[in-house]
Amino acid sequence: MENAEFERLVAEALDDIPAEFARLLANVTVVVEEEPPPRLLLALGLDPARESLYGLYQGVPLSRRPHDFAGLPDRITIFAGPLLRNCPTHAALRQQIRKTVVHEIAHFFGLDERRVRGLGY
Repeated sequence: MENAEFERLVAEALDDIPAEFARLLANVTVVVEEEPPPRLLLALGLDPARESLYGLYQGVPLSRRPHDFAGLPDRITIFAGPLLRNCPTHAALRQQIRKTVVHEIAHFFGLDERRVRGLGY
């Protein structure tokens, strides 16, 4: 799959976020990278030889910000390589990209991993 097509699927997933949530994402940068670096996987407690990562939220969740918060933009990274390898069809890829985008946005809103997984993401 071409990079532009993958990025289009990520943009579609972002476009599907309801407006009341999307407006709060104004200071969030969403980027696509090919692979998560092995050192990142290790830092997250993942085994680079057996585990991978579809997405990552980096920043200060809204739920932990003081009213006068001023900081760098938050960042959501979507990793194309693992998604492309693990999704055998275009439909499966599209669905997993959507799930990954929603999962990382949930972290931005302050949900921890346990709570996000409880939602089915």
